[in-house]
Amino acid sequence: MIYTMAGAPIQNGVVLVNGGKIERVGSQTEISIPSHYKVITAKVITPGLIDAHSVVGLAGIFNYNHDQDQLEKSDPIQPELRAVDAYNANERLVGFLRDFGITTLHTGHGTGALISGQTMIVKTLGTTVEQALVQPVSAVAFTLGATVRENFQKPGTRSKGVAMLREKFIEAQDYTKKMKSKDPSKRPTRDLKLEVLADILDRKIPALITANKATEITTALRLQKEFGFRMILDGAAEAYLVLEELKAARVPVILHPTMVRTYGDTRNASFETAAKLKQAGIKFAFQSGYEGYVPKTRVVLYEAALAVANGLPFEDGLRAITINAADILGIANRVGSLEKGKDADLVCFDGDPFEYTSHVCQVIINGYLAKEQCN
Repeated sequence: MIYTMAGAPIQNGVVLVNGGKIERVGSQTEISIPSHYKVITAKVITPGLIDAHSVVGLAGIFNYNHDQDQLEKSDPIQPELRAVDAYNANERLVGFLRDFGITTLHTGHGTGALISGQTMIVKTLGTTVEQALVQPVSAVAFTLGATVRENFQKPGTRSKGVAMLREKFIEAQDYTKKMKSKDPSKRPTRDLKLEVLADILDRKIPALITANKATEITTALRLQKEFGFRMILDGAAEAYLVLEELKAARVPVILHPTMVRTYGDTRNASFETAAKLKQAGIKFAFQSGYEGYVPKTRVVLYEAALAVANGLPFEDGLRAITINAADILGIANRVGSLEKGKDADLVCFDGDPFEYTSHVCQVIINGYLAKEQCN
């Protein structure tokens, strides 16, 4: 069974791969396999899975300072920090995720600061960031909530944090106007922080805003409405309380891991939130987020499976870790579905992908067989 995520599932299907791209997808009755092609068989084939928000590659498998680069605590506002400058393509967690079928990873600076830095998109293949890179800057990570106060002396309250963000956005607006001056002497000195914020205001880069409580979610929506930037809501533990507001704002959601530990800002997380987002017509994807304990990352395959066990339809669970994630991240022209001309990223299972007893047997990334045996 082939779940293309671009149409109905294909029973007894075939996917032809050539030159790192998908050459053709269809049924066995429609496609003859050339004699010189290597043949891989599986009970179920899906597109390569996408982890819509992670810190893997910046945060490593150990709990030592040398492999924990996801959050810089010297300043609560640092949009200039680039994920590409810290990503370790050889981090063991990258291979760990790849073996579970994750072929594309949206990773970078994590939660815990008002603005922690930039995120990036990579494939889970390659030994250098250049080899893995899909998109060097995909978003800028923001956080609203109590975790910011835990990491910094300032801001001390939620309202102060939002005031600090508004102040920086207003500075960026003024900076942009001055940089456009025809008189070079009136242009300010380059400011890396304000340059990135200006790109957000110009809608060149989306703001990835982590907000879990309903009060923070609505605050994020007000901030987005005031300044008009593109926004992706991240976390959204209490999204079920503000479904109408989210739907009206047309903001996509990268939902917290279904099995997130329920304390602090995620105290009111629910197994059923994904199903409720689907019912409300809000596009969403799943993420692994950040974990402070080994193996230091969650697996979106399992997070989606638990959501399916709690009311989310099967194919919508798959969509949330394939084509929906690709759409939200702006990379659906390359990944997320099995269609002619797209990157040849495929996962082969020996059973239902969402059954715990099933195994990922082969993983193909850019046409390369990155994993050859079942777990």
